[in-house]
Order: sequence, then structure tokens, then C-alpha cells
Amino acid sequence: MKKDKNHLQKRLANVKLLAMDVDGTLTDGAMVVQDGHQIKFFHAHDGLGIRLAMNHGIKIAWITGNLSSAVADRARALGVTDLFQNCWVKSRAIDELADRYGLDPEEIAFMGDDLNDLPAFERVGLAIAVANATDEVKKQAHCVTSRPGGRGAVREAVEMILKARGEWEDAVARFLEALEVQEAEGGGPEAVA
Repeated sequence: MKKDKNHLQKRLANVKLLAMDVDGTLTDGAMVVQDGHQIKFFHAHDGLGIRLAMNHGIKIAWITGNLSSAVADRARALGVTDLFQNCWVKSRAIDELADRYGLDPEEIAFMGDDLNDLPAFERVGLAIAVANATDEVKKQAHCVTSRPGGRGAVREAVEMILKARGEWEDAVARFLEALEVQEAEGGGPEAVA
């Protein structure tokens, strides 16, 4: 995939759905197993970024070859309803999402870090690799984040998309206004983002 820097802003602005791998993209890829249960570490910046994207009409999907209750719990907490677990052929999930929402490939972005993400890159208009992705993935990506997976890479991608759409300043302002309302009403953070 040729790096098309002249058209990157257009690709970013077209995004209506941001799909992503989980292990190595949304997390740092570490898999801790304790008493038969997986423990995952998620970054708060990524969570807020996902909420900001959804608040501005960008659909979010998580696609992972793994099966983890921790992933399901985190998705539920953030309001991510398009969750594909135990999905080894991620390109099929991309096709299903495109059909479900009536989207063209150019309106879909996919973030990944490893070889199993490459077929999904072929199905989307914007392929994003995290900073610590394998060399093969970075070569196929339209852009590479400066932050590694599990350390704010998803938030960085959301910011790039919202800025290209001219919506970043509004996203920040709306978030801060919601914080003020919650502070005045004594509400919790779940109502803000």
C-alpha cells in the first residue's frame, strides 16, 4: 500500500467507522492470565477518545481473534456495541460492518499492529498502524501513530480524524461543557463522555 500523504487528510475526513484490533492496538498486547482469567490493561486516553468519536457520530468497532470477558466488559463500559471476538478473519467483520451500516470502504478506517490485521487493511479506505506495529503492518498502513498500542494510539487516531473533519475543537468544547453540567448536578463521569 503506497503512503498517500497528499490524500491522508481526505482519507481521515471520510471516516464514519473506526474499527480496531484489540490486543496490541487497544492494549499493549500483554496477556496476563490469573486463575484462568485474562487481565487486560486499557488506557484512559483511548477510552475518552472513543467516547469523543462516538459523540460525533463515528461508529466504533473492536475486532479480535481472542475471547475475553475483560474486553467485553470494557466495550460495554464505553458503549461499544460492535464487538467481534474470536474473529480470526477480520476482513469478514469489516465486510459485515460495511453491509450493516451501508458504508463504502473509503468511509471505514482500521487500526492494527500485527500480521493478522493486514487482510482488514485491504478492505478499508484508511489503514492505521500503531507505533509498535510490525514492519509489515507499518509498510501497508496509510499512516502510523506516534504512540504505541495500549498507550494512547487510539486517542491519537481519533484526534486525527476529528481534526480532519473540522470537529476537534467542538468535541473538546462539548466535553468540557458536559463536565461543567455534571459538576453542577453532582453527576458521575459516565454521563459526560
